[in-house]
Amino acid sequence: MSSQKNETDVLVLTLLIVAGGLAGGFWWLTRNSSTSVELSDPQPRSISTPNTSDITSDPELSGSSFSGVSGIPKGLFSYGGSTSWAAIRQAIDPQIRAAYPEFQLRFVEPTNASPGTSIGIRMLIEGRLTFAQSSRPLQDREVSRAQQRGFNLKEIPVAIDGLAIAVHPSLNIPGLTLAQLKAIYTGKANNWKQLGGPNLPIQPYSRPMSEGGTVELFIQDVLAGQALAANVEFVGTTTQALQKLASNRGGIYYASAPEIVPQCRIRPLPLGRQSGQFTPPYQEPLVTANNCPQRRNQLNTDAFQTGQYPLTRNLYVVVKQDDDLAQQAGEAYAKLLLTQQGQSAIANAGFVRMR
Repeated sequence: MSSQKNETDVLVLTLLIVAGGLAGGFWWLTRNSSTSVELSDPQPRSISTPNTSDITSDPELSGSSFSGVSGIPKGLFSYGGSTSWAAIRQAIDPQIRAAYPEFQLRFVEPTNASPGTSIGIRMLIEGRLTFAQSSRPLQDREVSRAQQRGFNLKEIPVAIDGLAIAVHPSLNIPGLTLAQLKAIYTGKANNWKQLGGPNLPIQPYSRPMSEGGTVELFIQDVLAGQALAANVEFVGTTTQALQKLASNRGGIYYASAPEIVPQCRIRPLPLGRQSGQFTPPYQEPLVTANNCPQRRNQLNTDAFQTGQYPLTRNLYVVVKQDDDLAQQAGEAYAKLLLTQQGQSAIANAGFVRMR
């Protein structure tokens, strides 16, 4: 009887060991299978949802108009930077001039380069600007360069923007995921048929990386730092890119959403983090080309504010922290933009309110 019991115990123990080994092997295989899928199809990091907790908490900003802001300096102050800011400059500078005629603002373009975020911040660090307008966060190297010159930089978020993708109006495709967008601009997808569209070669367009914060942000956060593919055709301006798209059914381009969404001769493309879950950068229903310019597409402000649209960003005023008139002027400019009057002007320019 004792012998039979021992044999039974040994059998049970053997079965348990075998079962444990099989379970462990199954876990190892499924774990490694999951890891290999993730590595073979990495997802690009979407541009982070704007953090409105960074907004200056100055009580003056609860006022409705520019007249409630104190500490506006007198003098002529130079600024420059992002081309994405052009519509805001046009909308808000005349209002500032009317409210504070002695607070004179002058937009300065670089002499040997095209205007853009990077060149604007560099000119600020070199002392050629009072403050800068940026379409991306400060980079570590810019912070370090400023510190080497004896001062710090502060970025003040004043508006929400996003990147919109433009294609030819006739392109029959419901939208793109961020992974598909990355595949296009890194050269892994070169025909729309690979992405569920027609059998048509893809021609991606981009501004050069040296000319704008928009391009730098796209490469960093959509392409995960990878270089633009060899088939990407560079254009000098968004206007030139949209002209090319209007005559190229396979073309694609990215830019600041207010530069793309209202245009008549292209189609803004919905985007998603996952396939089949696309969010348009415009308010639905889409206004088609034959109804434009009598009606134009409007920015999808709710999706931008909540982060449902995957390519959103902040626009910043970049200010020197050196306790002199330049810091006072830059902070005053940011305060004016963050009042209700300033935020209304920003919204009228086609961007999304920060406050």
